[in-house]
Amino acid sequence: MVEVIDEGLLEGSGVPLAGSELSLEDAMAAARKRYKWMPLCAVEEWTILDAIVTDAERTKVSAAGCQPMFMFAYKVVDDEQRRFEPGHWVRSSMGTAFNDGFLFETRNSVYVLLGPGHRKSATIKEIFSLF
Repeated sequence: MVEVIDEGLLEGSGVPLAGSELSLEDAMAAARKRYKWMPLCAVEEWTILDAIVTDAERTKVSAAGCQPMFMFAYKVVDDEQRRFEPGHWVRSSMGTAFNDGFLFETRNSVYVLLGPGHRKSATIKEIFSLF
């Protein structure tokens, strides 16, 4: 696997979050109850990145039905549609919601956040440097 991860952005400070403490099967079942038709991707070692944006940018993002936040995970555990290989890293597209403390929603996927993670602010440039 090629390492393209900016360790400085993802290491250290940030607000600790619990994620789901359920087993993989139970967490996926809970997500499926809420999201009947969205593809699910379970991840570990995750960080929610709140993009630092201007008020004008925030207005545009909101008008598009999104929130200026992204999710990065070091480890894909299970992806229903096999878009991401288990053990690889993933960075989401812009989020639309963060529910129940462990369900990170985008327009086309729901990431099931397993175990502890973090939330922190970052510039768009920093976030896209992760890709």
